[in-house]
Amino acid sequence: MEYKISVEDLSFYYGNTEAIKNISLKVKSNTVLALIGPSGCGKSTFLRCINRMNDIIPETKVKGDIKIDNESIYAPKYDVIDLRKQVGMVFQKSNPFPKSIYDNIAYGLKINGIKNRYEIDTTVKTSLEKTGLWDEVKNRLNESALSLSGGQQQRLCIARTIAVQPDIILMDEPASALDPISTQKIEELIHELKSEYTIIIVTHNMQQAARVSDETAFFYMGSLVEMNSTEVIFTNPGREMTENYIIGKFG
Repeated sequence: MEYKISVEDLSFYYGNTEAIKNISLKVKSNTVLALIGPSGCGKSTFLRCINRMNDIIPETKVKGDIKIDNESIYAPKYDVIDLRKQVGMVFQKSNPFPKSIYDNIAYGLKINGIKNRYEIDTTVKTSLEKTGLWDEVKNRLNESALSLSGGQQQRLCIARTIAVQPDIILMDEPASALDPISTQKIEELIHELKSEYTIIIVTHNMQQAARVSDETAFFYMGSLVEMNSTEVIFTNPGREMTENYIIGKFG
């Protein structure tokens, strides 16, 4: 079977501190993988290894490897700029640029060299349609993105991410700061997007992991305790520690 992402014996260090330890897992194309586990267990660090965002942190090092489409992203000649185009990131706190709604999405296209106004207009509209925002904002595209509600801002950030046509979308607790209705919209959006993208989501919300993901990986103290189909993890986990976390005995 061809896997979109293959992680092999990955360890990551902040200075001498080992934040993640010998992680190995594989992610199939067009699936959603949820990463669960207590705060500080390495989920977000692991997520940032997949698009090499940790590279910008001083005194860090990586052992092991991550392959996307069978190509090592830590190979010496691997183009990190290309990687960031291929692997989009949506953060916990929505972070729209202090620009218009239109320019938030057009910006990434322009820096990637797209100058054709029709192409940009079309991509802006399509990206907003895919995130369910078009009907809400089509008459105010020139207004500041900061005038949108929190839930709308987060969907705009997802629209901005998919506009540059990545293969993979990483989401670091994308709904943790949102109200229940906005959270539901984000979850529905994740479900729709997986037909086109491979998605990895970090979440502290067990119900959310159960609702949105095909597979779930449980992290604890920097290690991967187990990974399986979400149904198995939540109904018949292989490790007692996983069950204890899911039922709320710790974490």
